[in-house]
Amino acid sequence: IDLHLNARVVEAGYGYLIVEENGKERRYDWDRLVLATGASPLIPRIDGVGLENIFTVDLPPDAERIIKAKGENIVIVGSGYVGLEMAEALSSRKVTVIEMLSHPLPNFDADVADVVRKEVEKKVNLRLNERVEAFEGEDRVEKVVTDKGEYEADFVILAVGVKPNIELAKQLRVRLGETGAIEVDKHMTTNIDEIFAAGDCAETINIVTGKKAWIPLAPVANKMGYVAGVNVCGGSIEFPGAIGAQITKFHDMEIGKVGLSEAEARKEGFNVESVMIKTRSRAHYYGEGELWLKMVVDENKRLLGVQAVGDAAFPRLYAAAIAIQHGLTTKDIFFSDLPYAPPFSPVWDALVVAARKLRF
Repeated sequence: IDLHLNARVVEAGYGYLIVEENGKERRYDWDRLVLATGASPLIPRIDGVGLENIFTVDLPPDAERIIKAKGENIVIVGSGYVGLEMAEALSSRKVTVIEMLSHPLPNFDADVADVVRKEVEKKVNLRLNERVEAFEGEDRVEKVVTDKGEYEADFVILAVGVKPNIELAKQLRVRLGETGAIEVDKHMTTNIDEIFAAGDCAETINIVTGKKAWIPLAPVANKMGYVAGVNVCGGSIEFPGAIGAQITKFHDMEIGKVGLSEAEARKEGFNVESVMIKTRSRAHYYGEGELWLKMVVDENKRLLGVQAVGDAAFPRLYAAAIAIQHGLTTKDIFFSDLPYAPPFSPVWDALVVAARKLRF
């Protein structure tokens, strides 16, 4: 592989690229092209957003700038995965997290997110239902102004989402999909046969809904890239789609979601049932280990989604992800022969208990 670092594509046309390297422009010809341009943080259109010490979280240099930033008063805008991870990393300082919606983790159901909220509020100043209106300061940010108040800020982290990088695709007249990302088929081929796209710049299929979806997550991106790489070299392999499995943590609390939330399922037109349970992650005589798990199914008891927070949430989410991807029902889950030992699980695992409560 001929790898070119510190090289930026400044122009793309059919059969060629113009690349800026070491202060000079060079032309490279191509027979087949893979667009893997990723995604970039969204920058909200807010007065003062261009002030110094307002950061996004994307690449290693961003982390280096945040580490070097001085000051005790930190404001994080957004309470999704990135916002909460930054809040954890910086919680030894005075951190304020501002979220315009009614609960943290906007893609989670409110009842699950409320469990997380209580934990977050122990560590940082979480402001819900509050909208940022301006950043103020002389040369650098000094204050964040919202519709409900003002907050001192030595620096600010923006964590309000990402957007696909599609500028080169537009130059090449590659078709964009309904999600705004690059439209591809299961072989990662675009509307131009010689051009492929993969990763956070491309859309895929949500396996649960069967609809086009943009799922900018690392496991999805890596597998899309594998498929594109095989096919661009003359192979033939298909990417089946994804369910949007994701996991993070806030201090000792694991937080994750696979498939659809109840709110998302209803929005997609499913007739849903759901149950949320609080149980233990291991045998009771091992002491601490609380786990909250919410299971969402359709009218045929097919599993649509699972959200879990607490101790040892991740193994339940791993199992649930496979169950969702293969269309399993509550009966399938109830009779699944999950491994058991007291240090790792009670006899009745959280997934089995939730499936039993939803019946089959």
